Amino acid sequence: MGYLYFVRHGQTIWNVENKICGATDIALTEEGHQQAIELGEKIMRQGIKAGEILYSPLMRAADTARHISEITGIPARVEPRLIEQNFGKYESTPRDGREFQEAKRQFISGYEGGESMFRLAQRIYNLLDEIREESDRRTYILVAHNGIARVVNSYFYEMTNEEYAAFGVKNCEIRTYNF
Repeated sequence: MGYLYFVRHGQTIWNVENKICGATDIALTEEGHQQAIELGEKIMRQGIKAGEILYSPLMRAADTARHISEITGIPARVEPRLIEQNFGKYESTPRDGREFQEAKRQFISGYEGGESMFRLAQRIYNLLDEIREESDRRTYILVAHNGIARVVNSYFYEMTNEEYAAFGVKNCEIRTYNF
């Protein structure tokens, strides 16, 4: 049986300001860089072994993956399918905004210029299916975003729509999933 590790990127200023980052390319804060370094050290201490780190092309995930790779020696490469969901008109708005919370329950909606939950799930599930095929030979660490974390979790566990919408992973938190 194979494993998959999932990591959410380090802190950004929009995380601090409670804004939706989505597909907007927001940099890590100094604390976010430090979180990524500390996570790399934690991975070393815990003896987590992986063949490769796959990361989102957005700089907050790329920088997090770079720090982890430099500390652990695990090679890293960009995986375009790990880019965060585009939340269309809600990008840069408050995460807890009432209108956005309602829109998140509409899985077919593209947020007026963004990407629907269904499209997001399709690309992430396809990636996870590919990884599952290799899971007996190779273990991956995925470095991505909170929206991606929801889809990954739903791939492994049954979730209601409410549980899906409420699910979240903290900055530089690592989760382990078994195939």
